[in-house]
Amino acid sequence: MNATKRPAKAPVKAASKTAKPAEKTAAKRAAKTAKPAPKAASKTAEPAPKAASKTAKPAAKPVKAESRLGMVRRARKINRELAEVFPYAHPELDFRNPFELLVATVLSAQTTDLRVNQTTPALFAAYPTPEDLAAAVPEEVEELIRPTGFFRAKTKSIMGLAAALRDDFGGEVPGRLDDLVKLPGVGRKTAFVVLGNAFGVPGITVDTHFMRLARRWKWTESEDPVKIEAEIAEIFPKSEWTMLSHRVIFHGRRICHARKPACGACPIAPLCPAYGEGETDPEKARKLLKYEKGGFPGQRLNPPPDYPGRPAAPAPGVAPGAE
Repeated sequence: MNATKRPAKAPVKAASKTAKPAEKTAAKRAAKTAKPAPKAASKTAEPAPKAASKTAKPAAKPVKAESRLGMVRRARKINRELAEVFPYAHPELDFRNPFELLVATVLSAQTTDLRVNQTTPALFAAYPTPEDLAAAVPEEVEELIRPTGFFRAKTKSIMGLAAALRDDFGGEVPGRLDDLVKLPGVGRKTAFVVLGNAFGVPGITVDTHFMRLARRWKWTESEDPVKIEAEIAEIFPKSEWTMLSHRVIFHGRRICHARKPACGACPIAPLCPAYGEGETDPEKARKLLKYEKGGFPGQRLNPPPDYPGRPAAPAPGVAPGAE
């Protein structure tokens, strides 16, 4: 009986031994081939929405160029806002007549109005009329105006214009642009200062402050003063030209400085395309304000009655009212 049982069991055991490795191998192969499939699908599926979102962001915020009409409206609104901020805007040179204003404006080139205001009292005390200045000794004039810088060239200019006023205009400052620009040292900027503030003739004064702000506000892209003057004249009515000049220059000196604009303390920030070029933190910006806006004296020793700030001090070593 043992001989018949042993041959029957041998094939069964052999079959089970050969079947198990085959099933395991098949299962392993199936698992290996099945697992990578979803991973590959997820890798290719994930980047698709990211790429779509990157291309969709710029389209959501289209940048529209400002129209000419839009710029003009914004410029005039800036002028109205500045009129409320600086209702006391004025020429910041001390003068009592057209001759003093003309001479002071020529002296103000490449220096501050304050330095000119500290210098002219002694000059006008010595030479109150064009005739007096034309007959002066050049070296004595040079010594008086030395603090304004470039005193030799400026002496030549103011003595030359004084002689021209004496010889060609009867000792009076002319009230016409064409006549003023013929005088030594007098250009369009100086002429418009005199015309607007001594004769009531409207004019746009394009100084460094006006040029800087006109470009920051996108009123012009030009760097040529004559072209800027012409372009600005097309934006504003003629009656606004003189006061517009004062307001823009006031704003440039007090708030919108060349190097560190006080953007965070600027009353026209919402209208300014250049907002953010300067300090935007309100507290830090307030520390950048100058003259009356910062609680400091102004540039004039004798400011107009409505000026809210303090008068400037005379030249060092000179007592008030001594000259």
